[in-house]
Amino acid sequence: MLSLQDIERARAVLADAIDVTPLVFSRSLSEMTGCQVYLKMENLQKTGSFKVRGAYTKMSGLSAAERKAGVFAASAGNHAQGVAYAARKFRVRSTIVMPQSSAIAKLLATQSYGARTVLWGQSFEDAFRRARELARQKKGTFIHAFDDYAVMAGQGTIALEILDVLSQVDAVLVPVGGGGLLAGISTALKETRPRIRVLGVEAAGAASLAFSRREGHRVILSRVHTLADGIALKSVGRLTYPILEKYVDDVVTVQEDSIARAITLLLERKKVVVEGAGAVPLAALLEGVSSLRGKRVVLILSGGNIDVTLLDRIIEKGLVTSGRCMRLEVELQDIPGALSRLTQLIADARANILHVSHDRLSQDVPIGSTKVDLALETRGDDHMQEVLKILTRKGYSAVLLGSGRDARRGP
Repeated sequence: MLSLQDIERARAVLADAIDVTPLVFSRSLSEMTGCQVYLKMENLQKTGSFKVRGAYTKMSGLSAAERKAGVFAASAGNHAQGVAYAARKFRVRSTIVMPQSSAIAKLLATQSYGARTVLWGQSFEDAFRRARELARQKKGTFIHAFDDYAVMAGQGTIALEILDVLSQVDAVLVPVGGGGLLAGISTALKETRPRIRVLGVEAAGAASLAFSRREGHRVILSRVHTLADGIALKSVGRLTYPILEKYVDDVVTVQEDSIARAITLLLERKKVVVEGAGAVPLAALLEGVSSLRGKRVVLILSGGNIDVTLLDRIIEKGLVTSGRCMRLEVELQDIPGALSRLTQLIADARANILHVSHDRLSQDVPIGSTKVDLALETRGDDHMQEVLKILTRKGYSAVLLGSGRDARRGP
């Protein structure tokens, strides 16, 4: 089992190898959520995530012969970079097996730390099996992303850093994928300050720990789907699960819209880039964990390695969720001036038109009519509702796209 002493030893090992990341109070997020919100910014860690802590700790315990044989790992992102970075520091050969669908940016980042990368299979499970096989063939060491006590000990050093800076903490919210981060942090906290509440946060589309707790045993999901790819795992680990059962007070699941909104808020309010997994603790507060209102809460921003090709879509979704952007479909008479009158009405409502398109050709559009799709920038939910009410009063039938709601009430 994992112990506080293991985590303290890991801290000594990591002293000159990693950064002690900032713990930052956020007034704006505190006012928004009703909690005293502190952000533990592991997105600023070397390689852009907490994973380097566990990888380096594991590698520090290898013998000279084991280091000579090399290390192997399977990952689609953060663990790959953590292992590659640690291996370079120890002058150890590293081979990382990644799914063929891995983002090019993450592949290149892993290679930049000197790792040999192997693209294999269509899923993490395929890459995992191949990495295990290569480690056996080469008599090397396989470094698990989470189901290893040394790895957990490294991740748990985050908790010790929090307590160094903030003596009074009521709760810590931690992302959950395989459970290595949560196991390490919960062990450190509960063995030093047992009154601190430890909450795991999962994406609803990858809620293996929540299902496991409900069923009373470790559950393996048939499929997962979430934009928080760093925690998109079918199950927590065999070694992590008993620790999570022992120390974790509660598990919260969050929706995709909330994750997108959290990413957008952190970018806009704190000028901080986090990936989906790193945003789920804030997403949990945005959805409202009533027991935490007024409490001093630390959110673990576990990483910032977001795929920039997805960032614009995530931000757009976050803006829609927070009422800052809306899409409308409005049916008009196909006569001169109809579109001009509609756009003037929207301008009078102080909404900004981002995009407009006409559709006269679809089968469901009557002859003599046209459908107009509009993307509008608004100031929030209240302003969005004001725009809809103005259109309704003027006799327009407007459908809020993506919600299924018809803005017009009545005939």
